[in-house]
Amino acid sequence: MNSSPTRPNAIPTRPNAIITGAGSGIGRATSLAFARAGINIALVGRSLKSLEDVAKESAKEGIKVKPYVIDLDQLDMVSIQIQKIVSDFNGIDIIVNNAGMGYTNLLRETSLTDWQRVLDLNLTSVFQCVQGVLPYMRKHMKGTIVNISSIAATNVFSNWGAYSVSKAALLSFSKILAEEERSKGIRVTTIIPGAVNTPIWDTITVQEDFERTAMLSPDLVAQTILQVALLPIEANIEEITILPSSGNF
Repeated sequence: MNSSPTRPNAIPTRPNAIITGAGSGIGRATSLAFARAGINIALVGRSLKSLEDVAKESAKEGIKVKPYVIDLDQLDMVSIQIQKIVSDFNGIDIIVNNAGMGYTNLLRETSLTDWQRVLDLNLTSVFQCVQGVLPYMRKHMKGTIVNISSIAATNVFSNWGAYSVSKAALLSFSKILAEEERSKGIRVTTIIPGAVNTPIWDTITVQEDFERTAMLSPDLVAQTILQVALLPIEANIEEITILPSSGNF
């Protein structure tokens, strides 16, 4: 009997991924990188038009792609909405928690409302997204969770207090999650990029004027995320710091 040889490490079916903040910046670049790698993607963001644009471009690669307009500020609904995506895709293998906001202000001038908003989006919404995928991942003893932190998590920058605290807490969250879920075959990686040239610098909550041409590109960060997602299941990198070669943070 003749039979075709099985390629080592061959993936019998396309993996499914959720990417938050998929409409622009790192999220958009990661979505397109995943699509080119043959990964099905659920695009999560606030702007339907932006998500549809990314979906149209991604669909050219022959993958399954679907946009989901979700406001991650609505914390009590996030886990439920993520669970719906898991059901729609008949399972999720990878989640990239990229959505977040920038914020600059002196700590003494930061209002409680602003403080809570930064922590809600940059930390608690990630917690809720993870809660949405964990039941499936634990049941099937596999899964990759990638959380996007920042160099501000490990370095002191005046005026970035609330943001830095949120990203430092996210780093700690990721380490604890990795420890708790490792025995269930779930890998957790934190990406810690330096400054990245994304639309975050154009938002009204960020009042800084840095040289953006010296920053990392979203595509470079996306390629790093992709490599983490494609690691053999026997391996994991729990933390990666990426800085521009020029040394610009």
